[in-house]
Amino acid sequence: MRKIVVAITGASGSVYAKLLLDKLIQLKTQWDDVAVVMTENAKEVWKTELDNDGYKSYTVRFFSQQDFSAPFASGSGKYDTMIIIPCSMGTLGRIANGISSDLITRAADVVLKERRKLICVVRDTPYNLIHIRNMETVTLAGGIICPATPSFYSKPSSIDEVAATVVDRVLDLAGFDISTFRWGK
Repeated sequence: MRKIVVAITGASGSVYAKLLLDKLIQLKTQWDDVAVVMTENAKEVWKTELDNDGYKSYTVRFFSQQDFSAPFASGSGKYDTMIIIPCSMGTLGRIANGISSDLITRAADVVLKERRKLICVVRDTPYNLIHIRNMETVTLAGGIICPATPSFYSKPSSIDEVAATVVDRVLDLAGFDISTFRWGK
């Protein structure tokens, strides 16, 4: 059973975070704990993009950005996967440069130092050279950069279905057993 940290930053793309939380709730038999850290900017972006504050209704544990006593702020907490969705370029830059100034960047630092799985779902476009170098640094440190780039071969017919092509890829990368469109099947 897994212990998962989900971090939600203020980058555009709240639909990705919402769908990930929805799907994780459906996959309850595949995890022991899901802990969520959400920035204040992420809450504002969620309200703007999704017209609600539905993040409050999830039955998972939420932690504040400054709660360094959270169990995943230490490697001894044994959280095996961290998914940052969406991952702002500011957050990525702090992770790439070892700046653990809040719980999200501290947890990412812990996951990398413990050689566990860090998945950063970056959403910005286009990338500048600083973004690309930060993505390279995180990749070389063992993280996975998964741009929020949807696929269309499953012929999605709604925004949620388009976003689900990214979220399903993230769940695959995290090692979950999911039912989703598979190329060639």
